[in-house]
Amino acid sequence: MKCKRSVFFVLAVGTLLAAVCCAGAAFAQMDPRLNRAARAEQDGWIQVHLEGLPADIGYQHGSLLAPEIDDALKTLAGFLKGSAGKDWDFLRDVAQHVFLPKLGEEYRAEIEGIVEGLRGRGYRYDALDLIVLNAWMELAWYYLPELAEKEKAGSGLNKAPGHCSAFIATGAMTRDGKIVMGHSNWVDYAVGSRWRIAWDIQPTKGHRMVMDGLPGMIMSGDDFALNGAGILITETTITGYRGFDWKGTPEFVRARRAAQYSESIDDFVRIMGEDSNGALANTWLVGNLKTNEIAKLDLGLKYRRLWRTKDGAFTGANYATDEQLLKGETTFNPADPATSEAARRVRWDQLMPECRGKIDAELGMKLLADHMDVLEGKPLLNRHGLCGHVDRDPAGCPEWGNPPFNPGGAVSAKVTTAELAKSFAFWGRAGHPCGEPFDAAAFLEQHPQFRWQASFLRDMKPQPWTLIRTGNTRR
Repeated sequence: MKCKRSVFFVLAVGTLLAAVCCAGAAFAQMDPRLNRAARAEQDGWIQVHLEGLPADIGYQHGSLLAPEIDDALKTLAGFLKGSAGKDWDFLRDVAQHVFLPKLGEEYRAEIEGIVEGLRGRGYRYDALDLIVLNAWMELAWYYLPELAEKEKAGSGLNKAPGHCSAFIATGAMTRDGKIVMGHSNWVDYAVGSRWRIAWDIQPTKGHRMVMDGLPGMIMSGDDFALNGAGILITETTITGYRGFDWKGTPEFVRARRAAQYSESIDDFVRIMGEDSNGALANTWLVGNLKTNEIAKLDLGLKYRRLWRTKDGAFTGANYATDEQLLKGETTFNPADPATSEAARRVRWDQLMPECRGKIDAELGMKLLADHMDVLEGKPLLNRHGLCGHVDRDPAGCPEWGNPPFNPGGAVSAKVTTAELAKSFAFWGRAGHPCGEPFDAAAFLEQHPQFRWQASFLRDMKPQPWTLIRTGNTRR
């Protein structure tokens, strides 16, 4: 496999904003908070460094990514209206009454800083808009189904989709005996084509964080993250999950807090489980570089279970392993072999024994690009591969509520190793992990039932694997 390298650089004070965009010099002189921030672009990724107090980090975020945040907000307004049937004013009202009260002082200051940065660039958004952006998955996949269920029994079930394929390995499973972690983000292409930010955040409190995400979000969203305490984090969502506590702390707040403040696997489990609202019920995969230990956490609202090892591997493909959680909090049928989750779980079970003692970054890339359909016994571009292409699948993904040929699937992939993570680096590929392109115009011509997405569905062009490495920032 040929892997292309790039270096994430932090620009010197005098040249920083000239490289940000053509209008950069104008607003560079307006606020010295931008002196500690930087933006660079490489192979489909936008690499961003933020540093300082919460309000400073937010201001830098809003300033450096203003056009991308504006685009993300407009995209989500159209996408959620078409897919969930709710307009932006309704979602803002939910944000105000359900999510804002649980935001906390630190992250409220950061979001208000994003708003200030946006307004400095001429965009008139407010904190509620940014909260909707951060909570959009919780709103669409958990809050709205729970609301529908309260209004009419049975109408809100089976709405939480399964997204992502992932693995974490250590000990005898890896080439050097140290941790290797990989993840591919699955989501609708309208949103996933914009999931291109590689964050490097150095807050004044807590640990430095490196993660991927959407512009405007204060946490990864697909939860691929590593921090300065040597904690590695990723996850896959649990399909068919039901349950939402309106009074609980939002997942986007807990996930950001866990990435920023966890110093151990126990810390991570505690932070994610405290005052949970149940949203984004996940199978979490976590590693600790200090102890070379990895863990898997099935986390629901009522039930949770933790597995740990210093010699083995854990995988994720949107299935819960804990029987109590599976039976008590999901509508998923594990006996159905035709589901995406069942097929990918079997594929992981086939691959892991073959990979014993071999897993490194390069093999991790190959695993995430795997297309084997275990039901058909051959590689296919559909929902059954670890690299998903639901847009090519005539069945769609019924257990997620996806219609035939729904434009979604794997939209990015990331792999890191213990050595890379120590230097805050990872390999990333924007677009399908296999490199297959997606042509929006050609797709809509062939599948006119999705023309309601025409204003925001866009191409995903093939990109190389890129080494995203941070550097020259304060410790």
